[in-house]
Amino acid sequence: MHAPRALIELGDDAVRRLARRGYKLDLGALEDLLSRRNKCVQRVNALRAESKQVAADVQAAARSGGDIEPLKERARNLKEQIRLAEEESDQVSGDMHDFLLGVPNLPLDSIPDGDSENFAVEIRRHGNPPAFPFEPKDHVDLGEAMGILDLARATKLAGPRFSVARGTGAVLERALAAFFLDLHTKRHGYMEYSVPFLVNRETMTGTGQLPKFEEDLFKTGVGSRELFLIPTAEVPLTNLHADEIIDPAGLPLAFTAHTPCFRSEAGSYGRDTRGILRLHQFSKVEMVRICRAEDSVAELEKMVGHAEACLRELGLAYRVVMLAAGDIGFSAQITYDIEVWLPSQQRYREISSCSDCGTFQARRANIRTRGTGGERVFVATLNGSGLPIGRTVAALLEQYQQQDGSVVMPEMLVPYLGFRRISADGPPEA
Repeated sequence: MHAPRALIELGDDAVRRLARRGYKLDLGALEDLLSRRNKCVQRVNALRAESKQVAADVQAAARSGGDIEPLKERARNLKEQIRLAEEESDQVSGDMHDFLLGVPNLPLDSIPDGDSENFAVEIRRHGNPPAFPFEPKDHVDLGEAMGILDLARATKLAGPRFSVARGTGAVLERALAAFFLDLHTKRHGYMEYSVPFLVNRETMTGTGQLPKFEEDLFKTGVGSRELFLIPTAEVPLTNLHADEIIDPAGLPLAFTAHTPCFRSEAGSYGRDTRGILRLHQFSKVEMVRICRAEDSVAELEKMVGHAEACLRELGLAYRVVMLAAGDIGFSAQITYDIEVWLPSQQRYREISSCSDCGTFQARRANIRTRGTGGERVFVATLNGSGLPIGRTVAALLEQYQQQDGSVVMPEMLVPYLGFRRISADGPPEA
């Protein structure tokens, strides 16, 4: 969320930067709302000052034996005027708040122009995509042949875009979550959390999912209580410190959690309908960092490195790209995607997005720290996948597949799995 004066002071530059991401900022409407709010505040303050003076006049007249009835009538009239003026002020303030909630973050000038993944700029690659002496299968054919994926029964249970992992497949999912959490907590310095999977409207608003993306969320509740299923652990992790002032000595903060994620995938129908790349429910290990605003650039590079480490340890070929201004998320000012190689598609596919949100989310959630002079300032927030379990399973099955249809797991996972090879011919092999 933006400070209204900051957007107005940026003026045409704010309009230009937001236009890069396809948003048309109505600067005139914002200026009008701010002017009306200021006038309302001034009127309320003036009426309150007059009311205070009339109250003093009533006391003085009473002490001198004067007629206080006209003054009391004036006090009653002022009370009603104040009530009406406060209602108008609240309405205008609410209108401006709603306006600002719909304005996305300003993209950095350093990121490329464009409105899709086609305009992303490649930063680096790691590892060589595997070359097979046979036609590689996709993760669905491999998983179903080995009996570790059962998409048909998932559809029977919940409809399309759900999955069931069975036996060794379920063990693999559990092993990956444990491996990623160990990597982030023991080597990267993150604090692990177990957080609610249901959150309130204020929490969703704090990280920018609401109000704009309500159609993408699963909502539930009992009676008048409204709750949303989290689309990512970024939501509860970032909001842990909502409405708080963080001791600057404790920054940066680094949080991680393994949670299910729930997304309606509105607007994505027809994309990735086969397999486990785009589901309504999936599990993911998330990373969140909170730091001083001036440190966010360095913190983003650090977070991208932590996500890359997951893939490097597993020996998976991947690349890092910088997203274009029109393709970054609502709350982000810059985003790096990490894309893993999928042999069946002969292309890199996104497996992690790491974003620097600057102070945008902190303003919405009111997360502050103290500056060098002791003043209260907003922190910067960052988030990234480290990593999603389903997409990692797909990449492992495809990159490590063998000609006989079995899959040999990377050495790093063996202590978590208890086996090295998965096949359709029998139990997993050590």
